[in-house]
Amino acid sequence: MAYRRLLLPLTGTAAGEAAMSTALMIARIWNAHLHCLHVRVDARDVAPLAGEGLSGAMIEEMMAATERESGERAGRVRSLFEKFASVHGDLTLASDPNTALKVPGVTISFEAIAGREEDVVAQQSRLYDMAVVPHPEADEDVSSSDALHAVLFDSGRPVLIAPRQAPAVIGSRVCIAWNGSAESAAAVAAALPWLHRAQAVRILCSDDYQRRGPLAEGIRAYLRWHEIEAEVVPFKPATREVGAGLLGAARDFGADLMVQGAYSHSRLRQLILGGVTRHVLENSEIPILMCR
Repeated sequence: MAYRRLLLPLTGTAAGEAAMSTALMIARIWNAHLHCLHVRVDARDVAPLAGEGLSGAMIEEMMAATERESGERAGRVRSLFEKFASVHGDLTLASDPNTALKVPGVTISFEAIAGREEDVVAQQSRLYDMAVVPHPEADEDVSSSDALHAVLFDSGRPVLIAPRQAPAVIGSRVCIAWNGSAESAAAVAAALPWLHRAQAVRILCSDDYQRRGPLAEGIRAYLRWHEIEAEVVPFKPATREVGAGLLGAARDFGADLMVQGAYSHSRLRQLILGGVTRHVLENSEIPILMCR
């Protein structure tokens, strides 16, 4: 099993370039096709949001302004893609993701689609083995967070969150954040290709993190059926912040990839109270493979 088709939603933010570099590293590992997708705002979606009290002329002006801004942003994203592709001259550009199947080696393509980003990204990512999204910056990169949640909640596919800076290595030393939940089990299943090629695998567990479900020794036995050896290492959060404890344990291991289930509690509760998923997303310096 391997990852052969990767989807990268691009929004034109500062984190996009690091995500492109990370996604290309992954494509080279798996000899995969990388499809970069930019979702343009559809001006027709703006009209229902205009509200009452606006004349038809005002609404048309608002739609025209939205169309201009969307077009300019799409142009910047495409320029970023073309510059990136030109730097990596060994890549084969494909006009369509489906035609790339006939081309040997790593291929890359770009597409811009008008619509609502969360809908387009969720639907498109169902046809890919994994989505790679830019790091979600709380203040700047709101749209990439929308893409992240779209993949997690509506695609049925795993998502890899790229760090703020592209890593030098990915997937050689892998940590599994295990808490017995269905989400963490789905993440482990999605990560099996990574785990098979890793040089070392460590299962991180904690009484403060455990949910109702199998303990860490159970997932260790499961991995042995797949001929993957892993060690179980409990971690203890120093300040009762489980997310910080997880990241600290991953740093101690020298991990270059974390595998984790997302949102064991409801997303609303996580956003209000914080939580392990949120802390890891905001503070991780390594790629995070998540599934829900």
